[in-house]
Amino acid sequence: MYLTITKENFQTEVVESSKPVLLDFWATWCGPCRMIAPTVEEIAQERTDIKVGKVNVDEQPELANAFGIASIPTLVVLKNGKVTNQLVGVRPKESILGML
Repeated sequence: MYLTITKENFQTEVVESSKPVLLDFWATWCGPCRMIAPTVEEIAQERTDIKVGKVNVDEQPELANAFGIASIPTLVVLKNGKVTNQLVGVRPKESILGML
């Protein structure tokens, strides 16, 4: 199960998370975002050792700006509140798992 991340819950769910967090920056109008969504959701179900969150860039422009998101989909991994990895575009599941 993935979480919807907003500026209101970002501190609690991401920065203070004891687990690594995979954030998926996306938008409803983005075709590639819809292509990668099932893979991200699959990882969320399979990996209980991480937290998976989705950030809608249209609804959360402050978060998108804070991460310098220029194109979507962008996947960002955070550990202890710090960015450790980032991928842009549609990637195979192995690539996403590899960045964790």
